[in-house]
Amino acid sequence: MMSALALDLYELTMAQAYLDEGMEEVATFSLFVRRLAAGRGYLVCAGLEAVLDFLANFHFTSSELAYLESTRLFTPRLLERLERMRFSGSVRAMPEGTPCFANEPILEVTAPITEAQLVETAVINLIQLPTMIATKAARCVTAAGGHRLVDFALRRTQGLETGLAVARASYLAGFDATSNVEAGMRYGIPIAGTMAHSFVQAFASEIEAFRAYARAYPDAAILLIDTYDTIEGARRAAIVGRELAAGGHRLQGVRLDSGDLAVLSREVRSILDEAGLQRTTIFASGGLDEHAVARLVEGGAPIDGFGVGTMMGVSVDAPYLDIAYKLVDYAGRPVLKLSPEKATLPGAKQVWRVREPDGLARDWIALVDEGKPEVGAEALLADVMVEGRRIGVSPTLQELRAQCAAAVGEVPEQSRRLTASVAFPVRPTARLEALQREVELAAPMDHR
Repeated sequence: MMSALALDLYELTMAQAYLDEGMEEVATFSLFVRRLAAGRGYLVCAGLEAVLDFLANFHFTSSELAYLESTRLFTPRLLERLERMRFSGSVRAMPEGTPCFANEPILEVTAPITEAQLVETAVINLIQLPTMIATKAARCVTAAGGHRLVDFALRRTQGLETGLAVARASYLAGFDATSNVEAGMRYGIPIAGTMAHSFVQAFASEIEAFRAYARAYPDAAILLIDTYDTIEGARRAAIVGRELAAGGHRLQGVRLDSGDLAVLSREVRSILDEAGLQRTTIFASGGLDEHAVARLVEGGAPIDGFGVGTMMGVSVDAPYLDIAYKLVDYAGRPVLKLSPEKATLPGAKQVWRVREPDGLARDWIALVDEGKPEVGAEALLADVMVEGRRIGVSPTLQELRAQCAAAVGEVPEQSRRLTASVAFPVRPTARLEALQREVELAAPMDHR
């Protein structure tokens, strides 16, 4: 469980100042992404379950409080306050797997200002990585066009816990399985994988390695055929495949991990078919991302599935989100930020989504107490925590995965493109715009 000290120092020093000034009124903070990375037309929000778990268990341990006391930065009064503190606020959020767009609140936290401020860094952190990965994975799913996808990212993610988050987010976004065994146990994700090159190298000959693996898994073997020479490896795999067939078993597949996958897959397919192994699949891996997968699929390469690792696991072309958690209301007073290129919208909000027969049409950002901006609009932010307690029944990962697939499928094609995507229309309501102007006018003169 994440420590309550998973925060930036300024959050604690501000808590000290809030306490000294007697500022304990309720505040609302809005979490959103200011702008999307180049080439991204949408995001898939994820990480909410981790946020709710963190908030539900938020507390400072005796050892953490002892450390804070040792820094001599905080008064005994604040330390006593922290010792008693539990998160008592509310959270409204989009369901995980929901497509979202720039400047839309993904979630809002409402709590006494010290509580809401102290969880800022953790909330940002717990939303950023899963959302970033789920978005990358969803793009891979679009590129794959129904072909099987397996998460191969664990060995290249920045940490083992990150690998678990990647496995969960990629499965949520539509991947079929993960090679991460702990993720399989923890989240119920199907696990899948093949041998490594080291297995082949450990034997005196390639075919001996293939036969050993086939003996261990006579109906589930996927043989890695590019350790030495891919075409010769395919021929040896075909021999083992025929031997398995003679014993009433079937070679499940072969894997390509290097070289020109489009050319090699065609040659390998021909070798397998000539050996009567039409049901033996070809699986490809090795530095793949959505663009490489799309090229292979669109080019008609006879590849049945893809292992996507590093490029997805670190979201190589968009390794961070311009994500923010900003105060929008304090003590019933709407507030905003006017910094150039970082201005914010005031007030607690709701996001309304409008659908038309052919998919999503537009989103409205509205104040939380506004009604529907259009007939048929759907509110996206829902109560998920009230008075520090989770409410409702959390959907299963399987349910979230199905909802994500349906929701991403509704995003207009022009916003789902892998390149040259078009921004989805997101509009503030007239009432929100009016409040923004009103709060701007009330801001100190040196900010105008």
